Amino acid sequence: MQMTYCDKHSVHRAQVIAEGIKDVAAELRMIDLADFVSFIRLGQFANIRDIVNSCVELYFKHGTLTYACSADFQLEWDSSPAVLLDMEFSHRQIVAAFNLTLRAENASVELHSISFGDEVTEPDMEISRLVAAMADAKLPARSQ
Repeated sequence: MQMTYCDKHSVHRAQVIAEGIKDVAAELRMIDLADFVSFIRLGQFANIRDIVNSCVELYFKHGTLTYACSADFQLEWDSSPAVLLDMEFSHRQIVAAFNLTLRAENASVELHSISFGDEVTEPDMEISRLVAAMADAKLPARSQ
C-alpha cells in the first residue's frame, strides 16, 4: 500500500506528537489498568482528567496538553488490553486532537485533526512548526 502525499504528512505529524508526549504516556502506563477501566465504566471522567493532569504537569506547560474528556478501553480475550484517551495539544496557534492508546508494552497516537491557525504554509513548514511548538510547550528537563 502506498501513502498519498497528504497521508505521509499526517503520519509524520502523528509521529511528532507521539515522540513529544512519550514521557507522559510512560507515566500514564504506570497507572493500574483496573483503575482506568473502572473510571471509564462508571463514567468518572473527572478522575481520569485528574490522573492525566498529574502526569502532564510534570512535562508540559499548563494548558498545552489536555485530556479531552473522552475515554474507552479494549478488553478482549485474544488481544492485550488497551486504554484509549482523547487528548488535545494546543500551543502557538497549533491545535491537534488525537487519540492516545496505552498498552502494556507501548503507546500510540492516532491524529484526528490538526489546525495551524490562519497562516497557510507548506506541509514541511507545518511539520517544523509542530516540532517547535511541541518543544516550546515542554517544561525544562528536571534534574534527578
